[in-house]
Amino acid sequence: MIYFLLIPVIVYFVIFSYIPMTGLVMAFQNFTPKGGIFGSPWVGLKHFADFFGSTYFGRLMRNTVMISVLDLLWGFPAPILFALLLNELRGKVFKRTVQTISYMPYFISMVIICGIIADFTSSEGVITDLFVALGGERKNLLGQAGNFRTIYVASNIWQSVGFSSIIYLATLSSVDQELYEAAALDGAGRLRQVWHVTLPGIASTIIIMLILRMGSMLAVGYEKIILLYSPATYETADVISSYVYRKGLQEFNYGYSTAVGFFNSVINTALLVITNAISRKYSETSLF
Repeated sequence: MIYFLLIPVIVYFVIFSYIPMTGLVMAFQNFTPKGGIFGSPWVGLKHFADFFGSTYFGRLMRNTVMISVLDLLWGFPAPILFALLLNELRGKVFKRTVQTISYMPYFISMVIICGIIADFTSSEGVITDLFVALGGERKNLLGQAGNFRTIYVASNIWQSVGFSSIIYLATLSSVDQELYEAAALDGAGRLRQVWHVTLPGIASTIIIMLILRMGSMLAVGYEKIILLYSPATYETADVISSYVYRKGLQEFNYGYSTAVGFFNSVINTALLVITNAISRKYSETSLF
């Protein structure tokens, strides 16, 4: 019966994940809609060579890695810390209110979120007013190349910290309460209980989420990037996914954009396999 219930999931992934992978053939073709996959001329590794030799390669890799690393360093621990703080709250009404408010940004349209960010960071925006009050110069913060990564990562945390904390809160609810009682009898305060009971109790979940996060390390979503960036901020904002969008959908260079996306997917898969191998070697938790 369990395998029977699994059939719709398998069918979904076959149709929407595996069959579309046949389109990777375009990475090795000078693809045209008229010729299709089977009628377009074969160019081999030309698109990959053009990408690696282009003037944009260094900038794209630098920006993608920098944004991904910053998002990992600040964005990955944020929902864990938020879940730990929520777990310490004793007032149920207040706790549920905070949870509900923290979930709301996740369900708001990306277009609206980016519009809010653009308004708040404009020369007359609320965040700009705060920046000026702290001694900064009044200007369009989002239009400055040096500010883009900070704004992007900070808004990502604000948007997803509540929703991402759900899985950690669910794991925290399964931690044996007798362990806290035993730790309290041994004289452990709240901080020591968090360090010696709570964190070890959710360690396996943290590791799994980290492995999954590494599997999409360089997959910086193009939707938010293209809604926030401008030619003035390309130097720090242009990433692989936004470059693929411009090449594929704006310049109609389907083969080249597929090659760039394929390269990005290979790097992400390699990071996933390497992280999983390290986790399996040094801990008891791994995906496979």
